[in-house]
Amino acid sequence: MTSWLPDIQQGQGPLYARIADQIEQAIGSGTLPVGTKLPPQRNLAFDIGVTIGTIGRAYNIVRERGLVSGEVGRGTYVLDHPESRPPEQADPLTTSLAGTRPINAPAGKLRFDSTAAPDVGQGDILAKLLGDISREHHADIASYARNFPDDWFEAGCQWLARGNFRPARETIVPTLGAHAAVIAVISAVTSPGDRIAFETLTYSQVSRSAGLIGRRTALVESDEFGFVPDDFERVCAQQHPKLAFLMPSAQNPTVAVMPLDRRRAVAEIARKYGVWLVEDEVYGSMTGDLVPLLTELAPERTFLVGGLSKSVAAGVRGGWVACPPNFSQRIRIAHKMVSGGLPFILAELCARLVLSGAASALRNRAVEEITARETMAREIFSGLEFNSHPKVPFLWLKLPDPWLSGTFKQAALQEGVLVDDEDEFKAGRAERAFHRIRIGFSSPPERSEVQRGFQILRRLLDSGRTGYDSFD
Repeated sequence: MTSWLPDIQQGQGPLYARIADQIEQAIGSGTLPVGTKLPPQRNLAFDIGVTIGTIGRAYNIVRERGLVSGEVGRGTYVLDHPESRPPEQADPLTTSLAGTRPINAPAGKLRFDSTAAPDVGQGDILAKLLGDISREHHADIASYARNFPDDWFEAGCQWLARGNFRPARETIVPTLGAHAAVIAVISAVTSPGDRIAFETLTYSQVSRSAGLIGRRTALVESDEFGFVPDDFERVCAQQHPKLAFLMPSAQNPTVAVMPLDRRRAVAEIARKYGVWLVEDEVYGSMTGDLVPLLTELAPERTFLVGGLSKSVAAGVRGGWVACPPNFSQRIRIAHKMVSGGLPFILAELCARLVLSGAASALRNRAVEEITARETMAREIFSGLEFNSHPKVPFLWLKLPDPWLSGTFKQAALQEGVLVDDEDEFKAGRAERAFHRIRIGFSSPPERSEVQRGFQILRRLLDSGRTGYDSFD
């Protein structure tokens, strides 16, 4: 056991945070080497003249940072797991942009923190199409995509069509995936300093990217049906956002589906306050949801975005955006500026996947595999509270007491499973704690691996923090 003591006069912020920071610094400098047992909480509290609660909070922070582990009856020890700690000396901006996921994903872990399309045999189809493109466009694949063939736009029309809706060809812009499409729209129709409205929980990579280019975040409350219209109107009236980002069908991470009356209300509020809408249909395209799209209700202000990486092939980072009238050229130029341009071979591959019917067939096979895995999840997590959809590759699970989201994430990591805590999906600072995690189950190549991961998580959930927390 070490004789090291923190200096409570050093640092800034709450006392427990200062103590946690000093523990982290001592571990980083080697003052507290790997395997060192930290002082029991009562002893340390007595030695430096603070309450045991202060020490307990400090120990919880360094445990959630992956620096120490606690075992009942044994104490708290410094871990020898570099992959479970924050990246060494990563600057604060890099860490904040990365979110709560490791910047370099640990090797040898079960990846339940991804929702990319499952492997359903895409390799053979992609190899054939790429071979055909290489033979038929030998010169084009070695150069820039200077001219966009009509097929690239037709593919976008087909992929973004829903029910009786089909976007007009002149509204389509091919993009480097859905994320690039959204950032292109944000860059084109807003300016630095403008606010963008997000649900409190959402695909936060968009809010972080928007922040990086100078846009500010306005948070809108949501419930089991998505955006709350009354709160959206309050935010519009008080903070004047220029744009709102929504996922009305199979929202990430809550799996919420927005009903028609609420979509109409959101469209009317956006129209009243002059707010642009970005409608992300990446997961919605997998559900077969026939509720009218926002772009059908407010076509003059809605940008509809879709892509292939979640439903067809993870490595095919291609997508399209259907724009309001007279905006496609503006978005096309913005996309080129923010992404560097669209490679011919990728755009041609995406178009051929869609127009040949291969993309739809692969999506159907992916959804079939996802449905089998979601059924398995319902069985293994029976009795727990969670949101899921048979055609969506993740579930949103409520943690039983006394688990906290970040604590459970670290405990799961120690058991060899990567999951996402709730902070990964917060578009900005929010006071509310949801005590939930997202479990994505499409990445493991075999169902047996999915089952094994689910069983590990279920055992951990049932154990509470026994065997993980320290009660010195």
